[in-house]
Amino acid sequence: MTTVLVVDDSAVDRHLAGGLLRKRGLTAVFASHGREALELIDREQPDIVVTDLQMPEMDGLELTGAIRRRFPFLPVVLMTAHGSEEIAVQALQRGAASYVAKRNLAHELADTVGSVLELTAASRNEERLLSFLTRTESQFEIDSDMASITPLVGHLEASLKRQRLCDETGSIQVAVALREALVNAIYHGNLELSSELIEKDEQEFLVLAKQRRADKPWCDRRVRVTSIETRDRAVYVVTDDGAGFDPSALPDPTDLSNLEKRTGRGLLLIRTFMDEVSHNAAGNQITMVKRADPELAPRSSRRPMPSEA
Repeated sequence: MTTVLVVDDSAVDRHLAGGLLRKRGLTAVFASHGREALELIDREQPDIVVTDLQMPEMDGLELTGAIRRRFPFLPVVLMTAHGSEEIAVQALQRGAASYVAKRNLAHELADTVGSVLELTAASRNEERLLSFLTRTESQFEIDSDMASITPLVGHLEASLKRQRLCDETGSIQVAVALREALVNAIYHGNLELSSELIEKDEQEFLVLAKQRRADKPWCDRRVRVTSIETRDRAVYVVTDDGAGFDPSALPDPTDLSNLEKRTGRGLLLIRTFMDEVSHNAAGNQITMVKRADPELAPRSSRRPMPSEA
């Protein structure tokens, strides 16, 4: 049975909303303000909250924020009255899923709640499925077009987030490291453009890069990317078709005298953001490892699904 928590300081409006929801086969429970609602959520574990905005004790805006912090998988639908439009916009920005004007409750409340519940069910099913995910592996092969980098990095970052290996900041740092590795593989690997050239004349560097993308043998070269994500780490291997280089000859990017140089900046970011970095002997392959952040909450802390309660 699907349970809706209706929150409103007006007894008339509470029971009007509850009656409309019961007609759709939903169970309604009631609270008269936000603080009472939070206590009921802990006890009743409703599937959705429908709340007024202007209430004593804790209003709908504060309640929406508290629900987002404490019960991130619990959707909120606002009931708005004339004069509360500005607060409603703030509540939507804080995490409410939708809203219904009180004057339109009879026509729109049940449909709106039903629509949000359908979307939430899909999201919860996905969340439950991801809790069983133990390993993902993917392989890509791209040409030397820089436009290929952004969508590929975006895909890899999304896969990293699915395994919950790091927080938002960490996932952005991994994305930056991956981008730098791909840029190096294309420019310095496949197109064989030296770092010294970009330091000396960036325009000449870009002109030569464009030319080589169209000429053999450079135009036939590819960059191959393998990613493996498990619950404790992500491993990325980027391989190019270039002649390679001697990794030991690279300047130390952590040397303060090298920090302001464009040469080695990418490697500095890679080494800073990844936990392990290594090159193969030929110098045309880099392996990067990102280990799981031990500070992140374990999967078992997620809010139980309705079927698990």
